[in-house]
Amino acid sequence: MRATDPARLFALAWRWVPRMPRGLASALFDVIAVAVHTLRIPGVRQLERNLDRLVPGLSRRALRRLSRRGMRSYMRYYCEAFQLPGMTETEVDARVRASGHEWVADEVRAGGTVVLALGHAGNWDLAGAWANRHLGTVITVAERLEPEELFEEFLAFRESLGMVIVPHERGGGVFRHLLRASRRPGVVPLLADRDLSSTGVETELDGPGRPALRVAPGPAALALARGHRLVPVLVSYERLRGARRRAARSRWGVHIEFLEETPVPDRAGASVQALSATLTRTWFAAYAARLAQVPEDWHMLQKVFVDDLDPARRRGTGEGP
Repeated sequence: MRATDPARLFALAWRWVPRMPRGLASALFDVIAVAVHTLRIPGVRQLERNLDRLVPGLSRRALRRLSRRGMRSYMRYYCEAFQLPGMTETEVDARVRASGHEWVADEVRAGGTVVLALGHAGNWDLAGAWANRHLGTVITVAERLEPEELFEEFLAFRESLGMVIVPHERGGGVFRHLLRASRRPGVVPLLADRDLSSTGVETELDGPGRPALRVAPGPAALALARGHRLVPVLVSYERLRGARRRAARSRWGVHIEFLEETPVPDRAGASVQALSATLTRTWFAAYAARLAQVPEDWHMLQKVFVDDLDPARRRGTGEGP
């Protein structure tokens, strides 16, 4: 199979899935999830290694069941992401339940900007579509996709919702562009549980002796540079019933849970890099503790734990944005 084939399949799905009956599309993606899990592809095996560290002590059978639920959640995300351009505002609102967000909306209305630190859990695209209407302008980073036409369509759709999108390109000064874009009032949700820059902050899950992973310093660095408030946010799936299920046209919705604001550490005598690392470890500790309660919704099929990384990445300093 050519290297471009997955990208072409992604492009076809982006165009055709929104036109399919919702139930048929959901069933199709669920079948794909089960089939891929059964085949034990490398991504599935890596997901199990990651989950085994997030929720240690599971039997092999329990871990296998958890990873199966994880793949079904993962493919549900993709199905919904492809369907999103065809969803009405009523459907989006029915699918999303938020908690702890009221102060964020107040902050934005008062002219402020809040940095939201997220992980690859639940459906962050659906959460973004909801937040853009209910909290304020969403300002975020999007990883550049191939083929280029697909990325342009992706970009145009999000911008049509009113979002401000900063393309992520290696060596492209993304942090500088994000600093400029975040001058305006709004929310800046950044996915940070997978370091893309090889300079992530090494963070232990829940204290010394536990596995460490690399967390991107972007949310903390932006909050420090601009003086914005920082809050970790967990997005997870929940079953829908009754009127909400009918309005959503889906059995599944998402819960956007705004955790407690992460306070900026004392700046006295500390470098910006050290402050950023401390702030990163603090918000991620709160996030990971909550994530461990819904581990099936962590869509992490890549290597993020330090023990899995190649030596070149392990040598990263982890002290800068």
